[in-house]
Amino acid sequence: MSNSPVVLISHEMLGPIQPGLEAQGYRVARRWDMTPELAAEVRAIVHAGEIALSPEFLASLPALKLIANVSVGYDGVDVAWCRARGIEVSHAEGLNAEDVADHAVGLLIASWRDIVRGDQMVRAGGWTMADRMGARPGLKGRKVGVMGLGYIGQAVATRVEAFGMQVAWWGPRPKPEARWPRAESLLALAADSDILVVACRADASNRQAVNAAVIEAVGPRGLIVNVARGSIIDEDALIAALKDGRLGRAALDVFAQEPTPAARWAEVPGTVLTPHSAGTTVDSLPLMIGQCFENLRRFFAGEPLASPVPD
Repeated sequence: MSNSPVVLISHEMLGPIQPGLEAQGYRVARRWDMTPELAAEVRAIVHAGEIALSPEFLASLPALKLIANVSVGYDGVDVAWCRARGIEVSHAEGLNAEDVADHAVGLLIASWRDIVRGDQMVRAGGWTMADRMGARPGLKGRKVGVMGLGYIGQAVATRVEAFGMQVAWWGPRPKPEARWPRAESLLALAADSDILVVACRADASNRQAVNAAVIEAVGPRGLIVNVARGSIIDEDALIAALKDGRLGRAALDVFAQEPTPAARWAEVPGTVLTPHSAGTTVDSLPLMIGQCFENLRRFFAGEPLASPVPD
């Protein structure tokens, strides 16, 4: 085993896959208790892409040649920096898109129809017959704007269309094959949407792209759903708009800081929050881990990666 390649697990939450890596014949290092001697031998990192890997840390691993993300996203990895130094980067391409889309629609319905508040009311003994007259709008005919029409965005669009909702989208690159209209800009999409679903890949170009102007364009009767990354929304502006009534509702699975502090949301109305769980199901997680392991196998066998990050 001493000649087996060393693979580094980058974060404690990935600890459960250590036995699987060892069963594949790798020696496993763990970032949180790694020795300098073992660090010098690390040839690959198994990583959760939303967590930042600083160039300073990566430079401390002289033998590193691969970062294999278990996740679909890889915004915590400076891909250009890695490529300039001969380090390959892979990810789980589209493997949990259907599950993330399911969660996005679940958040959308739960928020729009006040399902969470209704549950709390019943459990707290606050249900009166008068409450049934405080009706919410239905979903049929509402306009849904999708930010990002990749695997997840397309799956969201297909689902909400089945509810009789109107779909438009925006992304930086046209997609002539898309069957839904593309807005002229993100701001135009927000202004023409009852519900804005953020489903794009996060990178430096869209950091806080959902800014105060976009948030206010969705408006006091509108809803923003985010299943992408917390970095895409100006979270301070979102919270301020919710408190002031300039935005009606927000349903979020991702946050600027994770775990997000509970106190940050204690006095924020109109919210449904989940702990970055959209893409983690018993169906998709084994596929994502399996693809990560396949990328490792191919790398050490000198074969092309199964799912390199795109250029």
